[in-house]
Amino acid sequence: MTSRLAFAAICIALLVTSECARFKRQNDEDETEEKSVEELCENRPPDEYFRLTTDGDCRDVVRCDKADGNIGTRLAGVRCPTGLAFDIERQTCDWKTNVKNCRQVEKPRKVLPNLKTDEPICPDGKLSCGNGECINKDLFCNDTPDCKDGSDENSCSVETDPNRAPDCDQSQCQLPDCFCSADGTRIPGSIEPNQVPQMITLTFNGAINIDNIDLYEEIFNGQRQNPNGCQIKGTFFMNHKYTNYSAVQDLHRRGHEIAVFSLTHRDDPKYWTSGSYDDWLAEMAGGRLIIERFANISDGSIIGVRAPYLRVGGNKQFEMMADQFFVYDASITASLSRVPIWPYTLYFRMPHKCNGNAQNCPSKSHPVWEIVMNELDRRDDPSFDESLPGCHMVDSCSNIQSGDQFGRLLRHNFNRHFNSNRAPLGLHFTASWLKSKKEYKEELIKFIEEMLDRNDVYFVTNLQVIQWMQNPTELTGLRDFSEWKEKCDVKGQPFCSLPNACPLTTRELPGETLRLFTCMECPNNYPWVLDPTGDGFNKRR
Repeated sequence: MTSRLAFAAICIALLVTSECARFKRQNDEDETEEKSVEELCENRPPDEYFRLTTDGDCRDVVRCDKADGNIGTRLAGVRCPTGLAFDIERQTCDWKTNVKNCRQVEKPRKVLPNLKTDEPICPDGKLSCGNGECINKDLFCNDTPDCKDGSDENSCSVETDPNRAPDCDQSQCQLPDCFCSADGTRIPGSIEPNQVPQMITLTFNGAINIDNIDLYEEIFNGQRQNPNGCQIKGTFFMNHKYTNYSAVQDLHRRGHEIAVFSLTHRDDPKYWTSGSYDDWLAEMAGGRLIIERFANISDGSIIGVRAPYLRVGGNKQFEMMADQFFVYDASITASLSRVPIWPYTLYFRMPHKCNGNAQNCPSKSHPVWEIVMNELDRRDDPSFDESLPGCHMVDSCSNIQSGDQFGRLLRHNFNRHFNSNRAPLGLHFTASWLKSKKEYKEELIKFIEEMLDRNDVYFVTNLQVIQWMQNPTELTGLRDFSEWKEKCDVKGQPFCSLPNACPLTTRELPGETLRLFTCMECPNNYPWVLDPTGDGFNKRR
């Protein structure tokens, strides 16, 4: 007979039936109530993990799995690797020292509104709160609790927001201003795949300074050209602290795209997920103001943002972006799939699931492009290896340990895109990862040069991707595609070879003296959230 200990292990490691669930509840000293699987799973989302007991080492959780056929609901178990624990609030494994809720069985239950009823219970134009109160439909999901029980703000996902963006309607969504498709895989302009350029975007996150300028100079050395004769280009999502703005100014001069990765890069994912409109305004519009001023970028070309930790800020972030004339976001990830997804506008509902348990994707309609991050397939040999979850940043492909593995990742994912719908292939890096092993940089350069031997691959910026989508052009016409000819082959010297190294302080960062490298005049203070120009807090107009 199977021992009680082995039986409990089977319950966690495989699929937990109602018999297992009753066993666990009966043997949990903190739990006197016996519950069936059906009771445990009532009104519980299928992607929410919870604990059956708070005993043990905080590694084991389950979720409700509504199986097909006559099996009914089961509990699917997950165990974090040794040394990690499961964070109930964030719904992920983390180092045990970082997890503070091991005594918590489940996420707090929120009162939900009554949005689906057999018979209408409210007048037209109104919906029911959880307590039966009726309020205007447009008050739901506006970040202000209007129901007495607060339920109008508790069901606001892309799928459940009563005021969510409508599904794609191609008769109402026309290029150049709007692009959507039911599943996100449609090619703009209905061009045949073999006439679509395979665009590859190289994007880099973080401060630009002496630690990585040499890497960027080596990759973008001015000698590597796309088939139209223009130099290959990259997109740099930069945050403020430790950035050398004279280097940013020169990257912009040479035609690379500069975008915003936030001002503070605050080390708290919840800050970004739950940030207010003013938080996002200060971080992104404030960050752009600093770049424009101290890198002397005055052409209005800083139009993209990426959220730190890729933690999107929901409707508040995108409302701010529209108000501040940001054209695109590049933070939302799409799960690994057979056919990758093209960028889309958010006038209509996003064509894929909001990836990640803690993610806060926009549910409403916004006049903003999303340069979606298609996850990479990181398997060494996709023909034989078992399925693995995809990775959005190359850095997060944790199984890549050698240059050869990295090269296989690049070529396999290129083929995935090239041999299907040729959606842009995004390769997203932090410079420190590329510099961590010389073979990584060498393999990337080898891949770039290999691709440039073809006549159907272009290394472009995110903005250039949007420009092509707004005016889809077949391969045969790309040599004269004017939008990709700007700053085609830039020569010459940087604006200044000896920038000012301004030693500055700010009362927002007490005790710190920070150097600001810029070709412009030194400001009075180190630019920060409340004083992005560095002119001072109380300067009168």
